[in-house]
Amino acid sequence: MGLRVIVVDDERDRAEMVRSSLEADGFTVVAVFASGAGLPARVAELAADVIIVDIDSPDRDTLEDMRRVGIEQGRPVVMFAQDGKPETIKAAVEAGVSAYVVDGLKPDRVRPVIDVAIARFAQFQSLRGELDKARTTLAERKQIEKAKGILMKRRKVEEDEAYRLMRRMAMDQKQRLIDVANKVIEAAELLG
Repeated sequence: MGLRVIVVDDERDRAEMVRSSLEADGFTVVAVFASGAGLPARVAELAADVIIVDIDSPDRDTLEDMRRVGIEQGRPVVMFAQDGKPETIKAAVEAGVSAYVVDGLKPDRVRPVIDVAIARFAQFQSLRGELDKARTTLAERKQIEKAKGILMKRRKVEEDEAYRLMRRMAMDQKQRLIDVANKVIEAAELLG
């Protein structure tokens, strides 16, 4: 079974032409809509993998819907448009559009554009995951440093000893170091 695609195009004949082209390329077109109104709910309901939007010039509401689909629901969005103004393209990319193609939708161009959009989307998701992991790691390190500081002050020990105390406690209680650090911080806040 191919990728599940939703096509949004206000020109019915062109939408059907795109549907035929996609199905010939092995995609499963789960729906064709004339407008993007309510698209985020439709995408979730139909479990679409990719969304193709053909629009002359995306307005703010359309871009907000694309943001909800692309970023919040984690789906690649391919937008074909006539508006090639840099600010429109920038707004579309910021809204999570994976590929923005100016000069309209042509059936023979759809497959390669979808392939690129999916690859770029996957790369973006990977980078976002790495960034989230780095942020979490940094936040955890800050908490561990704070807990070490509390132990150093309360127990009057050096930094290495404070770290060893927390590490030993984590191993004894079969917990992560960050969980022990959070407990140390909570206890210090309770005791004042």
